[in-house]
Amino acid sequence: MNASRGFTLIELTVVLTVVVLGFAAVSTQIAAGNQSLQMKSLCRDLVSALRYARGQALLSGQEVAVAIDLAENSYRLSNRDKVFTFAKDIELTLEIAQDELSADEVGHIRFYPDGSSSGGRAVLEWGEIKYQVDVNWLSGKIDYVLV
Repeated sequence: MNASRGFTLIELTVVLTVVVLGFAAVSTQIAAGNQSLQMKSLCRDLVSALRYARGQALLSGQEVAVAIDLAENSYRLSNRDKVFTFAKDIELTLEIAQDELSADEVGHIRFYPDGSSSGGRAVLEWGEIKYQVDVNWLSGKIDYVLV
């Protein structure tokens, strides 16, 4: 009896199919986690810009504002020229005082030399992921939370 040892072409095809399906499932989970990390990073960037603006107002003794452009999905500091943008997929909403929103959909969160602010809330939403950034009007304290 001469029994050959090895695998048939069908057995190899089945094993490769299972491996490919496994990689597909893992890559989907990695992509979802990657989106979550990107969103957290964008939120932290906005929080950093707000904290920087507050610090600059305290140090310079002058009002510093963060202008958030809802139409362009971007923001910038009043004492800087650089514009920071969010991906177009991210839905940005803003809750601020009425007089801080201009006709061209630009809202301002202002920080004053005494550390206080005009206050407000920015909500960043990307699919199922939603972060909320709160600015306390009295203390100027900035917090963010995954909602």
